[in-house]
Amino acid sequence: MAEEEGRSAAAGQGASTARGAFAGFLDNPVVGMAPWIVFSLLVGPGRFEVAVALALGVSLVLVVGGRIARPGTSWKLLELADLIFFAALSLVGLLADSGTLRWLETYAGELSNIALVVIAFGSMALRTPFTLQYAREQVDRAHWNSPEFLRANYVITGVWGLAFLVSALAGAYGDLVLHNPNNLWTGWIIQIAAIVAAVRFTVWYPEVVRARAQGHEGGPLSPAALLTPVAGVLVPAGIAVLVFDGDLWWLGVALIVGGGALTRALHRQASRAPDGSAPA
Repeated sequence: MAEEEGRSAAAGQGASTARGAFAGFLDNPVVGMAPWIVFSLLVGPGRFEVAVALALGVSLVLVVGGRIARPGTSWKLLELADLIFFAALSLVGLLADSGTLRWLETYAGELSNIALVVIAFGSMALRTPFTLQYAREQVDRAHWNSPEFLRANYVITGVWGLAFLVSALAGAYGDLVLHNPNNLWTGWIIQIAAIVAAVRFTVWYPEVVRARAQGHEGGPLSPAALLTPVAGVLVPAGIAVLVFDGDLWWLGVALIVGGGALTRALHRQASRAPDGSAPA
């Protein structure tokens, strides 16, 4: 009996820990944007149905999982936008004729990015940047209305708005000017780089704010720590150019060599002590 109770207690504790870990995972605003990122990167000629189905599936998993892992928590603006946008887009896709479907396959990526730009800057205009709902679940209530906390969320939300604006402009250039929705640069590299930069900034900037509040500067929170992952995108971008655009092989080689050199230089700078000296 004692052994069974012990196993039951251990199982309950394990389930509670798993729910807590999943809840912590959901508290990151990057996770709330996952359906949009999946959709904007996958959608294209012949891929609309797959992209919207995956995005809606991810939205449902996040919403249902969030209610299970965090019972009693309020709905988030981004969660509601996920469900409404992709459910509506799925319905339109089911009812659309072939001409409308071709239009969606070409321009739905830009449409989703523009929707996110509106959500980001619209939430800031309403004085409730969408990252604020996630951030408040990770800090003590006493900090919710502090100027530093609010300013950090305005900045992070603004960076995400700019990242999706860059993605929308890149996609529109590929579709309207180059007439090539699958262009390697406008459809993939530029958009992925913008998202990687925003993800990294979301992780980096709160640490900078906390360090400044404690009177610390530089070290692992230096700009080099922010730019290192972004510089790392150059190497896979160079490989993609070599694989998919042989005419620009020289650019692929340059990106690989330059990205590797820049990443090493930024690593050295980020590893230096706050006083500028090399670590012992």
